[in-house]
Amino acid sequence: MNPALRNRSRLRRVLCALTDETGSTIVEFAFVAPVFLMMLMAVFDIGFLVYAKAVLQGAVEEGARTASLENTQWSKIENRVNRQVMSVIPVGNPATDIKFTFDPNFYANYSDIELPEDFTDKNNNEKWDSNECFVDRNNNGTYDTDVGLAGRGGAQDVLFLRTQVTYKRIFPLWTLIGQSQDYTITASTYLRNQPFSAQAARVGVAICPAS
Repeated sequence: MNPALRNRSRLRRVLCALTDETGSTIVEFAFVAPVFLMMLMAVFDIGFLVYAKAVLQGAVEEGARTASLENTQWSKIENRVNRQVMSVIPVGNPATDIKFTFDPNFYANYSDIELPEDFTDKNNNEKWDSNECFVDRNNNGTYDTDVGLAGRGGAQDVLFLRTQVTYKRIFPLWTLIGQSQDYTITASTYLRNQPFSAQAARVGVAICPAS
């Protein structure tokens, strides 16, 4: 066989092989790329969520420390938390909505947190009924499943502060998989007020509805 023809034949086979491999690589990339990009967006989105929640929690705890001091205005607490959170959340998005709890609850002790008021369980159903006596610990005349009082409280009371942030996710991943782009993160903290005076006494009053 002519050497020139032999070399030409070899070159043709090499070129065909390269062409076939390149084509298969393009097809493989077309399958793998969307999955890889979705995974990459998910990693970045979760990372941003963790970071934003850490910033929010830190801002709330700092706000609670400020609120535990005497004569601190709520507007100053709000502005401080707002500045810290807005420095992280994508504020350019008009759908970003930051909500603050301006009227927190307070408790006499940590053991009172989310504690229901005592009542006389006449029918042993383990829940309060409208005809049963109860101890009105927050003096509002009604039975409550949480003895907390609205407001900042006084000296040595335990203050509860909560903040909620709803924002649009940065990456469109969740729309692609049929989920909402809106996401809400919350942060809360409990902190005892500074003892700038004696703690106010709190006395529960027994109330028995008329039979």
